[in-house]
Amino acid sequence: MTTPTLETYKEAVGRFATGVVVVTATTEHGPVGFTCQTFGSLSLDPLLITFAAAVDGQSWARVRARGVVGVNILADDQLEEARRFATSGADRFGAGEWTRGPAGSPLLEGSIAHVEGPIVALTRHGDHDVAVVRVDFVASFPGRPLVFYQGGFGGLA
Repeated sequence: MTTPTLETYKEAVGRFATGVVVVTATTEHGPVGFTCQTFGSLSLDPLLITFAAAVDGQSWARVRARGVVGVNILADDQLEEARRFATSGADRFGAGEWTRGPAGSPLLEGSIAHVEGPIVALTRHGDHDVAVVRVDFVASFPGRPLVFYQGGFGGLA
């Protein structure tokens, strides 16, 4: 057995397909958001979700300070949104339509689901923060998910 390197680690975990979400918040300086692939349902009682964000992410710092987030589960035709919200310095809310959730979080039109609620726990692990969010609002829409696999975006076959 060999010790994992960053390259062998990324090769192995890159074989796990994930959905793609955009995490959003409304701040005093306007809407903010970022693309995230580390997301999941955490608990059914109470309703909780979780996601991980890079500790040094500028958008994450603004979202974290707000404390209430929207999570947009992207549809397979939202590749442009996934890339735009993953690009530093991009005008992330200048293109595409969005509305505000009950707590004010930006919710992207065309997503296959929206979740919104407050961050109720936050822990740091390595170079990422892991957030736990209580689900206060949820909505689902028809469509198929955008998937991230081996370093690229795609849809389900």
